[in-house]
Amino acid sequence: MAPLLKLSRAIDAVTGFIGRSVSWLILVAVLVSAGNATIRKVFDTSSNAWLELQWYLYGTVFMLAAAYTLQRNEHVRIDIVMSNFSKKVRDWIDLLGHIFFLLPFCLIMIWLGWPFMLKSMASGEVSVNAGGLVLWPAKSMVFFGFALLTAQAFSEIIKRIAVIRGLIDEPNEKHDLPPTVEELESAADLDERRKV
Repeated sequence: MAPLLKLSRAIDAVTGFIGRSVSWLILVAVLVSAGNATIRKVFDTSSNAWLELQWYLYGTVFMLAAAYTLQRNEHVRIDIVMSNFSKKVRDWIDLLGHIFFLLPFCLIMIWLGWPFMLKSMASGEVSVNAGGLVLWPAKSMVFFGFALLTAQAFSEIIKRIAVIRGLIDEPNEKHDLPPTVEELESAADLDERRKV
């Protein structure tokens, strides 16, 4: 199990890096949106390319940060139902849900997303809107997003098995603060301990 846990940590590191990195695209999307709105109001002109760029940026964040959301246990779930079960039952529900629902869905999306992306790249597909952007970068995010989510699903399965077997502690504790704030606070605590 030790090599699998090492693989899980590596997947978590990649997922965390990508998730934190693409989060900055939200700021870029907001700036593009604000710039586009300002140009439209001030100069009475607009561009479909700028509007589509916003969609591409938001779509990229959504697709590439999904795995990070899963890793941080921040995805949508029905806590009203889950909170009534014991920890052991919740662990088994998570494990079986990842194996029989999440993993097959991700694999189907990869299988369908690959030709979807390749066809768009080969044809040089462009948006039907006047002045629109090429579509293959956006379509490729479907494939890459589900590939990353598949890897994270494997990591979550490994961790859940290890938790059930009592080999590791619960990796997804309840969070009172947003993940970024918690990371900043833990970094500040580490800096304070180093000073002492």
